[in-house]
Amino acid sequence: MEHFDTRKYSGAFDVLTNTRSAQAAMMTLRPGESSGDKFTNEHPRSEQWVFVVDGSAEALVGKTKSTRKKIVLKKGELLVINKGELHQLKNTGRKPLRLLNWYAPPAYTKKGDLKATAREHVRN
Repeated sequence: MEHFDTRKYSGAFDVLTNTRSAQAAMMTLRPGESSGDKFTNEHPRSEQWVFVVDGSAEALVGKTKSTRKKIVLKKGELLVINKGELHQLKNTGRKPLRLLNWYAPPAYTKKGDLKATAREHVRN
């Protein structure tokens, strides 16, 4: 059993814990900041479940750039990004956007670096 107070995590990306099959991490984006410069998928072999702890966001999600959809997210909402879906999250509010993320299977090392099994790619 592990217990975490997510209120104490305010870094850009903090891996909280992982098991063999899943991983939890906190992500904080400043107003106007995005999760990445491009519409990509940094972890094509993992699902990503994104829960909005605080703030508001806009998510771009899709299998390709031409099929991407814009989704508006608010505090208390959950977004599931399937394996292989390209995505980008942007803070659209005036205060920090705090996101609790789950990856299944784990996509990052404990230090927050992409695992060797994950690779970044862009599809048109």
